[in-house]
Amino acid sequence: MQIGQYQGLTRIIIDPGESYVTQKDEIISTLLGSCVAACLYDPVNQVIGMNHFLLAQQHSAHHTSTLLASESGRYGIHAMELLINQMLKQGAQRLNLKAKVFGGGDVLKLSNKFRGGLSIGAINCEFIKTFLKTEHIPLVASDLGGLIGRNIFFLASDFSVYVKSIENIEEQVVIKLEQRFLNKNTQQPASQADFW
Repeated sequence: MQIGQYQGLTRIIIDPGESYVTQKDEIISTLLGSCVAACLYDPVNQVIGMNHFLLAQQHSAHHTSTLLASESGRYGIHAMELLINQMLKQGAQRLNLKAKVFGGGDVLKLSNKFRGGLSIGAINCEFIKTFLKTEHIPLVASDLGGLIGRNIFFLASDFSVYVKSIENIEEQVVIKLEQRFLNKNTQQPASQADFW
């Protein structure tokens, strides 16, 4: 997690496996490739939070090998539970939660044979939509899938999210970051703007 400034406001930048919750007038941002970020907010109690997860859950790349075995924050189910619990601790109420979700681009060009050839991004997109529906958290806006990476900015002031498609140089940074996380946690090496 990094802390910076943007247009006079504190900007919190989160990485894969991280989340951040605030009641302050801040901006939470992250750079996404195949990862997904859930931006949750309680408009009544003025609490916002964002997570950034790399994989929806532990899957097998092949029937005999584990695709990922890392700390829980990288898995979607745990990342969502952590985010919701952090928000509740800061005064949010579960019934007021709304969601905006982003990411899941197929930037790594990896498919999971165990999941019918779906890319990591597609699995993440499938997971977040199912999770929100199951938990009865309204999905207000989304920009999911495709072949692009995204840079997102979540504003506490009005709960808007600014999404910018990333350029080639930024995309290479995202690809290297995601490959590093995958390589670190797998048995096999990895291969290769709107308002909401």
